[in-house]
Amino acid sequence: MNPLDALPSVMTGEADPGDLLETLAARLGAGHVVTDPDDMAPHLVEDRGLFKGQALAVVRPATVEEVAFVVSECRARQVPIVPQGGNTGLVGGGVPQGGIVLTLGRLNRIRAVDAMNSTMTVEAGCILKTIQDKADEVDRLFPLSLASEGSCQIGGNLSTNAGGTNVLRYGNARDLVLGIEAVLPDGRVLDALSSLRKDNTGYDLKNLFIGAEGTLGIITAAVLKLFPKPRRRVTAFIGCASPHAALELFSRLRGTAGETLSAFEYMPRFALEMVLKHAPGAQRPLQGDHPSYALLELSSPDPELDLQARLVSVLARALEEGVIEDAAIGASEAQNGALWLLRESISECQKQEGGSIKHDVSVPVSRVADFIQRAQQACEREMPDIRVCAFGHFGDGNIHFNLNQPLGMDKAAFLGHWSRFNRIVHDIVAEMGGSISAEHGVGLVKLAELPRYKDPVALDLMRMIKRSIDPLNLMNPGKVVPPAPKLPDA
Repeated sequence: MNPLDALPSVMTGEADPGDLLETLAARLGAGHVVTDPDDMAPHLVEDRGLFKGQALAVVRPATVEEVAFVVSECRARQVPIVPQGGNTGLVGGGVPQGGIVLTLGRLNRIRAVDAMNSTMTVEAGCILKTIQDKADEVDRLFPLSLASEGSCQIGGNLSTNAGGTNVLRYGNARDLVLGIEAVLPDGRVLDALSSLRKDNTGYDLKNLFIGAEGTLGIITAAVLKLFPKPRRRVTAFIGCASPHAALELFSRLRGTAGETLSAFEYMPRFALEMVLKHAPGAQRPLQGDHPSYALLELSSPDPELDLQARLVSVLARALEEGVIEDAAIGASEAQNGALWLLRESISECQKQEGGSIKHDVSVPVSRVADFIQRAQQACEREMPDIRVCAFGHFGDGNIHFNLNQPLGMDKAAFLGHWSRFNRIVHDIVAEMGGSISAEHGVGLVKLAELPRYKDPVALDLMRMIKRSIDPLNLMNPGKVVPPAPKLPDA
């Protein structure tokens, strides 16, 4: 089940790798050119342990100048580079197939905070939670929020265009960036650290690198947008009869609460029961069972706005009309946190239930309930005892359509059906006008899928951009950009 097993090393060039490592050690220090197998091991596997790669060394630069030096030396010897942040990705995008791994954890300075301009300039190795806390210190909010925020790094978040629970109100990572600094494949440094809201002086170069997963260069710093800090917040956990009922509730709240609706998360009964079974401290929020659940949050910087009254009014009418079956509203920050724990623990608890075939997909919000119903029925027809765990961000159409192995089935045997279920799920997504990658990226896992689902002209443009910026194919090769189809023999 390891796609890397079928791939050759992408190592190129004829130079002695030892010469490269000695040169890098002389500049960075021997302790920052890691070759010990045990020390390298955590950098050669992805978070779930499904994919394992190989590398000459793990290199740890501390400044943008050192990153540029490493890239220049690797280019001179045609040695590939795999940039790596917190290594919390789920699609194999940070797994090397040769060359070196360049980790950015030592580039972890917050360079500037401008509360009046509502911006923060940070280096790529900053932990997301550190950035959130620094924004809080100046009475601002950085809204990107992920389950891995205590260990993921902002460079990786930007390179994968991460989403999270606040996309509904604030957008993806791409929407939270004003400017970037990046090291190009030839070793030059792109200084585009603009803190301007308006700058129409040509192409928006930062978006070439945001979401590119390190295939066009290495993001080393970014100017991030900050937002007014919420003064009022209300969180609720809702029991519903179906995903369609949950979608109806979302539509009502969106129309009534407007921009104060900052999150609307969905989970099925199976996901809740799994969390209650495995997550320490998790408590059942509602009496009785319900087929579907929604976790929602309203927030506002206006301390006088009575969000709870607004929410209670909508929920009372929805309950009276049978749209929802039950609801619990957090009465304190501790209770709000307990409700969010139920959602944020799903991914970790899935690991306790054996093998999981994961799909990170998106469809138009209007079709998200239909997608869950159709895809679940199709997968259960294919394997009747499969356990579907479809959860995620209803407000932006992003569903983590995960399939847990049937009870008693061998894990390896179940994961052997990955391609089979990819085809089932992704074909339905495509039919509904959706995307097979919503927020986790393409990486290695979805590389072979792209030619089936993405516009061929778009793929050609991606290849043209890759060849233009990285003609030697040294930046995270074998990821994101599928190779061009082979022409038939004349």
